[in-house]
Amino acid sequence: MTVDSCMPKTSSVVASLVSVIDKSERIKEAVETCAEDLTVINTVLKKEIGNQQKQPRMENALQQSESVASKVQECAGDLATMNEALEHEVKEREILEHQLIAVKKQEEASRHAAFHDPLTSLPNRVLFNDRLEHGLAQAGRHGWLLAVLFMDLNGFKAINDLHGHEVGDKVLKMVASRLKAMTRDDDTVSRHGGDEFLYLLMELRSRQDASTIAQKIIDAVGQSCEINKEEDCLRLNIDLSIGISLFPVDGITADELINRADRAMYIAKQNKTGFAFVGEQA
Repeated sequence: MTVDSCMPKTSSVVASLVSVIDKSERIKEAVETCAEDLTVINTVLKKEIGNQQKQPRMENALQQSESVASKVQECAGDLATMNEALEHEVKEREILEHQLIAVKKQEEASRHAAFHDPLTSLPNRVLFNDRLEHGLAQAGRHGWLLAVLFMDLNGFKAINDLHGHEVGDKVLKMVASRLKAMTRDDDTVSRHGGDEFLYLLMELRSRQDASTIAQKIIDAVGQSCEINKEEDCLRLNIDLSIGISLFPVDGITADELINRADRAMYIAKQNKTGFAFVGEQA
């Protein structure tokens, strides 16, 4: 049984137990009131019998009434004991529920850490490759055109060397945020490592679609950004180079598409064209 399936059931049981305790407490109070009333009545009856001649039937009724009062008091005590046990059960279940919530959060954190980059929170290589494999299966089945974009920031090493790794990390997070904002529902953007990013484009109609999206990415990421460094505010201009490989014309496996997009990215960087497709020359 998973944590997800346990939690709603536990919450429901706790709420049900709390409702039962409330009802039981009201019953206990009513029973205690009845016991007190019977005790008062029996006291009055005893005085009346004492002031009159002995009447066997009256004495018998009094004995029966006292017996009922004793049983009612006993029931009140049993209800009190049961309520204490129920309250203890509720506390135990609340503790269990908090533990289950903590476990669920830990599982979610571990799952996220396993498939996402710790700096940018983008999917990592493992998750990207999984989605690419799934995308290739769909593209092959439906005859779709699919593209892999290999992106590398230009001059990122100089930013690290000049301003330090803290500024470099902020730049990477800013770039990741801008890339993520452009991602369509079926697409995936990931941090491949260092200052490299991968972008999976699904269901393209033509090569031109990939060109259009690549240029939009360059324009969006290339907008100037302000990075805080201690008390200073740095204004940086970021640009990137993109290599594009297409399925099925440039490869039919994940490794082929990624490697060929990587080589195309170096062509774009050498030619300073922004982006380049597989097969273009330096």
